[in-house]
Amino acid sequence: YKMRWAYDKVQQEINRAARGGHSVSVVMMDIDHFKKVNDGHDHLFGSYVLKDLARVIQGNTRKTDFAARYGGDEFLIVLPETDIAGSEKFLERFRKLVQGRDFNDGRHSIRLTTSIGFATVSGETDLDAKTFIEHADKALYQAKADGRNRVVGYHTLKSDSAA
Repeated sequence: YKMRWAYDKVQQEINRAARGGHSVSVVMMDIDHFKKVNDGHDHLFGSYVLKDLARVIQGNTRKTDFAARYGGDEFLIVLPETDIAGSEKFLERFRKLVQGRDFNDGRHSIRLTTSIGFATVSGETDLDAKTFIEHADKALYQAKADGRNRVVGYHTLKSDSAA
C-alpha cells in the first residue's frame, strides 16, 4: 500500500509540474553493498542503518520534498520544482554527506556509500508515475554498474529503443 501512495504522490507532482510549467525530479537511491551490513553485523544494526539514513534524508530535504522507503535498502525521493542541475547539486552533496557519515548505534559502526539515480521532467509530459520511477531506477542501475557511490541522471543514459 505504501507503493500505491508513492505512485499517487509522484503522479500528483508530475501533474503539478505540468500545470505550473516547472520541473520535478524523482530519485531512486540505495545503500552500496547493504548485504554486507547484515552479514557482517546483525539485522538490528541493518535496521538501525536504514532508520539513520532515513533521518539523514529527512534532515537534508525541504518540506516540499518527500521520501519513502521503496523496499529493502532502496529509497524514493521526490524533489518538486527541481531541475536537472538542482537535482545533481543536491544529490552530489547528499552522496558526500552519507559517505562521510559514521553509522554508529553504540555497538556497531560502519561507513557506507550510496548509489543514486534520478530522472527529471519539465512542464507538459505524458509520462506516468510508474515510467518516471522506472527511469530513475535505470539511472540507479547505471550508477551501480559504473562502480557505485555516484549520482547518475536518466538524461545521461543512451535512450533505449523500447522507450
